[in-house]
Amino acid sequence: MKQKLIKITPSNLDVIIDMRYATHNNFTNKKIYENDSCYLIEEAFEHLVIASEIASLVGYKIKIFDAFRPRSAQKQLWNYFPNEEFIASPIKGSPHSRGIAVDITLLDEKLNEIDMGTDFDEFSKLSYHGSTQISKCAFQNRLTLLGIMTDAGWDFFRNEWWHYQLFNSKSYPLIDI
Repeated sequence: MKQKLIKITPSNLDVIIDMRYATHNNFTNKKIYENDSCYLIEEAFEHLVIASEIASLVGYKIKIFDAFRPRSAQKQLWNYFPNEEFIASPIKGSPHSRGIAVDITLLDEKLNEIDMGTDFDEFSKLSYHGSTQISKCAFQNRLTLLGIMTDAGWDFFRNEWWHYQLFNSKSYPLIDI
């Protein structure tokens, strides 16, 4: 079944988009994407709409760092850092390459990122959900994000506080564009 990708913009969803792999501001220090367009399949988009609404109800806004990731980009990330604790092998495929994953954080009412204990793409045990090596405030903020996303129907990846995906991710086809 061919999946249709929906472009996410601030005009169709109340979020901030900062596609890090479209810039040099990422762990590779290289631009991986040709542009900063942000996409998800329709089902994932619908869950993100719910998450955005829940976040707003509790005084936050979602900021997106990554969503759909072309397989060619997945291969570049893997070649730079081939570690399955954090990067899916391009052979197996990433939930991002299926259009069903988002990397996000929360912004406060002044649109500042709230403290999550590490930056996005910090590839260490400090990034794990449940890490006790971060401040109490950051731990609570991660729990808030986890609550918002799981209430909206997302599954989480235990090694990255910022990564959420639809359940049964491998049941979705890889998208080749």
